[in-house]
Amino acid sequence: MSSVRMYTTQICPYCLRAKSLLKQRGVERIEEIRVDQDPSQRDAMIALTGRRTVPQIFIGETHVGGCDDLIALDQRGGLAALLAG
Repeated sequence: MSSVRMYTTQICPYCLRAKSLLKQRGVERIEEIRVDQDPSQRDAMIALTGRRTVPQIFIGETHVGGCDDLIALDQRGGLAALLAG
């Protein structure tokens, strides 16, 4: 299974929803990068993605986007294939 990395904050409902969906799809470990605890990580996230909002989700080296992007990917059937690597 591909690694999952997610830029998050503690109280973000979209982050919680994205983590829940990933766990439903069999992801056991999510590397969380908390931008609320380390502002320099938000700058790194913006440099990588061009986006300021959380979550920003990476599966392997692929930038999936935010929660809505993850849900859309799942609905199209692409999430399972991406997670499988």
